[in-house]
Formats: sequence, C-alpha cells, structure tokens
Amino acid sequence: MLLKSRISALVDLVSRLIRRYPGTVALFGFCSGIASFVLVERHAGLAKVIAVIMLVSWLWLMLENSLRLGLERWFGWKVPPPLLRYVTQMVHQESLFFIIPFFFITTTWNSGQSVFTVLLGVAALISLVDPLYYKWLAPRRWVYLSFHALTLFAVLLTALPIIFHLTTPQSYQLALGIAVALALPSLSGLFATWNWRSVLGMLALASVVGVAGWMGRTWVPPATLWLTDVAVTTTLDDASRKPGNRPRQLTNQQLHGNGLYAFTAINAPRGLKERIYHEWTHDGRRVDRIPLDISGGREAGYRAWTHKRNFPEHAEGRWRVRVVTEAGQMIGMLRFRVVE
Repeated sequence: MLLKSRISALVDLVSRLIRRYPGTVALFGFCSGIASFVLVERHAGLAKVIAVIMLVSWLWLMLENSLRLGLERWFGWKVPPPLLRYVTQMVHQESLFFIIPFFFITTTWNSGQSVFTVLLGVAALISLVDPLYYKWLAPRRWVYLSFHALTLFAVLLTALPIIFHLTTPQSYQLALGIAVALALPSLSGLFATWNWRSVLGMLALASVVGVAGWMGRTWVPPATLWLTDVAVTTTLDDASRKPGNRPRQLTNQQLHGNGLYAFTAINAPRGLKERIYHEWTHDGRRVDRIPLDISGGREAGYRAWTHKRNFPEHAEGRWRVRVVTEAGQMIGMLRFRVVE
C-alpha cells in the first residue's frame, strides 16, 4: 500500500508539473536532440535507446487503453490521461530533434531530398505546437499513427548504421519494412467495416506504401553519411591526400591533358564500411559510374577520389559528379563547366 501511494503521488506530481510548465517538454526534446547529435559518435548507445523507446511507445499507442485499464485494475494506479499524452508527445519531440540535425546536414537542398527533410521539419513543428498536436493530429487516429510511423522510419535510418554498422541500403530496407509493418493498424482506419475485403485492401495499400517508399529512396538523404570536403581538381597530392586547384570552369584542352580528379571526404559512423559511387554526367546524361569503398571513423571524413581520363572529344557543356550510395541515395554533388 505504501509503494502504491508513493507511486500515485509521484505520477500526480509529474502530471501537475507538466500541465504547469508545458514548454519544458519541447525544450527538453530540442536540447537533448542537439546533444545526442553532437555525442552520438562517442555514445552510439544513445541512438539505440531512442530507437527502443520509439518501438515501445508504438506498442503503447496500440495498447494504450488496455494498459491504462490494466494498471488501474491490477495495481490501483490511475494514470492521468494528460500525463500519457505528454509522454507520447515528448517521445515524438525527442525523436524528431534527434534525427533532424542528421538529415539537415546530409540533405542536398537543390534536389528532391529537401522535400523529405522539410516534411520532418513540419512534423517537428506539429509536435511542438500543442493546438496542432492535440486538436488536429491526435484525434485523427490513422494520421496520428502514420505520423508515428514516419518518425520511427527516420529514427531507424539514423540509428541502424550507428548501432549495427549496417550499410545504407541494408538500413533503408530494414527501416522501410518495419515502418510499413507498423503502419498497418493506421491503414485500417481508412475502412469503415472489418471484413476480408478490407483486409485485402489494407494489405494492398501497405504494398503500395512499401513500393513507393523504395522507389522514392533517392528523395531520402542518407542520414549518417555527409561530405566534409569536396572538390574537382586537375592535380592531387597522394602523400597528403589533398586536392590541388579547384576550378569551376575548364577548357577542353585542360580536360584532355591529365584528366580530372573528383575528390570527396565523407563522414561515416565508426566501424561502417560501405561502397559508394561517383557518377559522372554530361549535360544530364550519365557517362561513367566509378565505385569507391569507404570506411567510417575519421573525424575529418574518409578521403577518396576518382580520376577520370576518358572524356569525349567534344566535352563542352555542364558536368556533374553525383556521390551516391549503392541504393541510389545521393550524398552530394560536384559541378563544373567545360568550355571551348
């Protein structure tokens, strides 16, 4: 009885504090998210904890009413509904502010990746603004669960390479599979009745979501890979692994003299080994795709380059070197122009 009364008093105190200082939830999520981004290289376990919290909170969302009634019936603990709502909101804020710095730094903003990162930013804003979160999002159950699945998907994209050293394609496939599986209950809210037709319809919608997620992977930034240095150069120092001059424009004669180096330094999680590609395109047409194997852990990024010599005779025009993963997610891009 003494333990029950103390737990009830603690729950009541926390509930009153949250109602009195609602802004502290948002502030805590923001500060802890930024701190986790800074410390994640040295404390990879933090990413694991957040991913586990997201999965547990998903189960809580599925069983919220049953668990609350069970606690009250078995132990006599009456958990106030406002406290439960604030806890879920805090999980969303913590998760979103944990992942957004990763996506913000890895996004190529002049590409379709900006759409995904902006969508995460809108989700973070909704989690911060109580009227939007409680009056618009929470009452719409299938939208609410879709919101949670999107957050979980982005958290797994960030956490899996850090925890398990999975490559970007492996992380994307696993994160997409988990998110689609857990989105099934949210899709069921689109059907008025529950029968075999609605089950088939729900599975068909889940398949469409999965295929769309895989086809749209080029619009999703690789959360844990980003460029720390990038250059197009005609000379490169092998000893110091540093590029020489960095021209924005070259002549056809310069290009055919000694070829051209595409230099990239890529930040990757410690222990991660991954194959990336330098895709050379000329006026929008891909002319070469050169593989590179990188290894994570260096603070300044893993330095690697490709040296292209076989340029066409008439190479004038706009050139790009896209740095992409095996799954086709773009890490960054270099641009230069060749003139007569």
